[in-house]
Amino acid sequence: VVQSLQQEMDQYSSMLKFEDAARVRDRLRALSVYSEKQKVVDANLTDRDIIAVASKADDACGVIFKVREGKVLGSHHYYLSNVEGREEAEVLEHLIERHYLEIEDIPHEIILSAPIVSQEIVLEWLRNKRGDFVTIETPKAGEKVKMVGMVKRNAEFLLGELELHRLKRGDFVPHAVKSLQRDLRLSILPRRIECFDISNTQGSDSVASMVVFIDGKPRKSEYRKYRIRTVEGSDDFASMKEVVQRRYARLMAEESPLPDLIVVDGGKGQLSSAVGSMSKLHLETVPIIGLAKRLEEVFVPNETEARSVPRTSSGLRLLQQIRDEAHRFAITFHRAIRTKRILNTELDLIGGVGKKRATELLESFGSVQGVKFATEEQIAEIVGSKIAAKIKEYFSEDAGESPG
Repeated sequence: VVQSLQQEMDQYSSMLKFEDAARVRDRLRALSVYSEKQKVVDANLTDRDIIAVASKADDACGVIFKVREGKVLGSHHYYLSNVEGREEAEVLEHLIERHYLEIEDIPHEIILSAPIVSQEIVLEWLRNKRGDFVTIETPKAGEKVKMVGMVKRNAEFLLGELELHRLKRGDFVPHAVKSLQRDLRLSILPRRIECFDISNTQGSDSVASMVVFIDGKPRKSEYRKYRIRTVEGSDDFASMKEVVQRRYARLMAEESPLPDLIVVDGGKGQLSSAVGSMSKLHLETVPIIGLAKRLEEVFVPNETEARSVPRTSSGLRLLQQIRDEAHRFAITFHRAIRTKRILNTELDLIGGVGKKRATELLESFGSVQGVKFATEEQIAEIVGSKIAAKIKEYFSEDAGESPG
């Protein structure tokens, strides 16, 4: 295995893929821990177990090195799940109980990577099981710290191997997606999520965006943008109702797969509008939620209060990321529509300005009003003195025609 990894690292290095080479190098370093099992790790011949855990997202790996007469005679490892938000001490305590329930060989000394809360209770249980004195220690310095570090590196390596195995099988689902399923109590994993956002300025140029995330990653090729057709003025509820109706009526007509979860940017009102459209299409079984910006509250149909989702949940962070992406996409589209309208109604009317110069002016002054109140000299810096004179003349005539 070591030789194979060494060849892989050399190959990446020759191809200048240094990040990949570094990743293989780290695996080699972790793997070297195994070669130390038969080496003397301590001149002290006390029988001891050294225990450490490594965790990532919702997974953890616990490793126990069995040291007898100064040598590592063997090891055990356990994979643990649902550990997100749990302290290392809590995971360690669970590991200790699980391991020593299964074996009878209790050593005189147990060394841990972190102190556990119920140490006295655990000690009493282990002493009774061993029939002799047992100590638990969390070292702060010296050789024992190095021993714990060796075991922890081993746990990190095994955890990385677990993740790599999942990736190779092709069934890897990010923890945030699993967390979201748990938080929302969904019957299936929300691997495909579609999220909607509405954007307008004082009721004009209303647009909507829809973004798609698959296994927690954006699928930009499937993003969609909509101009609101049936709603006049600023009515986010009616706009949401329209766009959800259009999206899923089309999917049904095309016999395309439906999402595992629909997210609407907003609270009860936006959610109710979207639910109404889904009901009209007889798609009530598709899970749908609303995510309100102000307090990051999650609303679910038929529940009067917001769903309680832990603030530290990776599922909630994924929802926020998706919502923010939908908002960004909607804002970008809305600005493009608004800029185009402004260009067509104001600056485009001025002879000699053209689309390119109009865009440069808007970028420099922020709006048509900004151009209007800029000095001729400021405008000339962007488009030249001749066009600047025409622009000032246009706006002075426009002001003269306004009722005073």
